[in-house]
Amino acid sequence: MQPMTNDTWRSRRADLRRFVSKRVSDHHEAEDIVQDVLVRAHESLHSLESTDRLSAWLARIAANRIIDHYRSRRPTEELPKDLVAAQPEEDPVVTLAPCLPAMVERLPETYRDAVRLSELEGVPQREVARRLGISLSGAKSRVQRGRTLLRELVEACCRVFMTGTTIVGFERIAGNAGCSKNARCSRMRLS
Repeated sequence: MQPMTNDTWRSRRADLRRFVSKRVSDHHEAEDIVQDVLVRAHESLHSLESTDRLSAWLARIAANRIIDHYRSRRPTEELPKDLVAAQPEEDPVVTLAPCLPAMVERLPETYRDAVRLSELEGVPQREVARRLGISLSGAKSRVQRGRTLLRELVEACCRVFMTGTTIVGFERIAGNAGCSKNARCSRMRLS
């Protein structure tokens, strides 16, 4: 795993501040929680398998710390509704899915057809190879490279939060003109 740079920590701190401020109204308490999350993350950084999972890992630590914060304030007080349910109101994958066909269309033609057939239409890769007139290994390579390019497009438009291989939330990156104008995509938010 690569060492964390100061710029990376500053960027993550800003993300955490937004995340926590949406859930804790008192600015000073929110800042204390952010600081506590960063200290806990720094102390446990050795347990993080990959920096690719850093955002989701920090979001989970922050969510747990926010819950602890509300529990410690008034043990008999009911938690705010947005903290009680650990699951998002709407599955982020379901919200993100309508944006993908438009993003697939932005891929280079070589990869676009392979990804559209394999990932959107569910065509087996052997059949993708036959339809495109290429070898099976060529089809697999195009699908894999196309997935990588598609992921880059998604990450250019959205900050995606994952736990393992599961998308747990995302938010649209403000001002990104290259993103899909799909109405459901415009509702992207951190879940």
